[in-house]
Amino acid sequence: MTRLSQIKSIGTAVPEFKHQQDDILRFMSRIYAFNEKERRTLKYLYHQSGIKSRYSVLSDYSEEPAGWTFYPPAENLEPFPSLEERMKIFNLHALHLSAEAIKNCLENKMDAQEITHLITVTCTGLSAPGLDLQLMELLNLPKNIFRTSVNFMGCYAAIHALKLADMLAVTDPNARILIVCTELCTLHFQQKATTDNITSSLLFGDGSAAVLVTGGGDQSEGFPLIGFYGEVIPRGKQDMSWALSSTGFAMTLTSYVPSLIEEDFEKLVNQALARQGFSRDQITQWAIHPGGRKILEAIEKSLSLPKEKLETCYQILSEYGNMSSPTILFVLKEILSDLKKIQNQKVFAAAFGPGLTMETFIVGSPS
Repeated sequence: MTRLSQIKSIGTAVPEFKHQQDDILRFMSRIYAFNEKERRTLKYLYHQSGIKSRYSVLSDYSEEPAGWTFYPPAENLEPFPSLEERMKIFNLHALHLSAEAIKNCLENKMDAQEITHLITVTCTGLSAPGLDLQLMELLNLPKNIFRTSVNFMGCYAAIHALKLADMLAVTDPNARILIVCTELCTLHFQQKATTDNITSSLLFGDGSAAVLVTGGGDQSEGFPLIGFYGEVIPRGKQDMSWALSSTGFAMTLTSYVPSLIEEDFEKLVNQALARQGFSRDQITQWAIHPGGRKILEAIEKSLSLPKEKLETCYQILSEYGNMSSPTILFVLKEILSDLKKIQNQKVFAAAFGPGLTMETFIVGSPS
């Protein structure tokens, strides 16, 4: 079946503060007040993460305590920043980071005033009026624009937003749909040295990605969205979660997640391919959300893929860490940029989040 929607462009943006993984390790070692054995274990985990650098709206993670601007300059971080303080920082930075990603997405493609639909995505900051209305005002978007928000879906939310955009494009061939995913994960660092908090401090970074999707009325070149498929693994619902607390949003991410993905992912891929009438050998590129090194390794084992098939996923993980919802779009942007002049390519994309939810889609090269 011929799809009516296509991806026109993807733009990305990151905050100004780039932190090396070793600098973040020093910050965490200081805060957790580990003994020497525990410090060695933490160092090993950081060096095995596959991450070299991450970005944050906070400068503190690379600074000595005297230079901290968000956390109190004391080893116990007391008084620890409240949820209200974190939301103030989110509202201060998320708008302009989103606008930068949108600018990069629309540049030489379309004027912002031509956008008919706006979908904002985040799980790291909430308010009303929210990011959608703030962007509408800042970018002078049409006052009658269709807008909606995808919140608290975590790392797979960009695919859910693309699915919504595809539905909108099918109903309106002239739709120009702008999706922007913005996450400031590093605002939600928690000071207690629990396994979940240590894992979160090891993986997450900040970033934003915007994607432009159009309907069939737009005849210019783009990447056709071929189809979507997703499933929930109920037995994993306690292994990945995201909840509000008085000191920020608290992540649960257990060590069982990679095993659950390894066990179920091949079946999911086969179901998704069968839905579109494709075989595995017709997939030429794999865009997998790099939630962590172990998750990518689980995908390799599940599908018997050589590591080089996920080279771009490992590259994004190394340079940015896990930024939650924008991350899959960072991966996809790199892959699609290489497909512009190559015919008959099909990219299988997937991301994972609370539920445990696994969402996928297939996108093709320009026809």
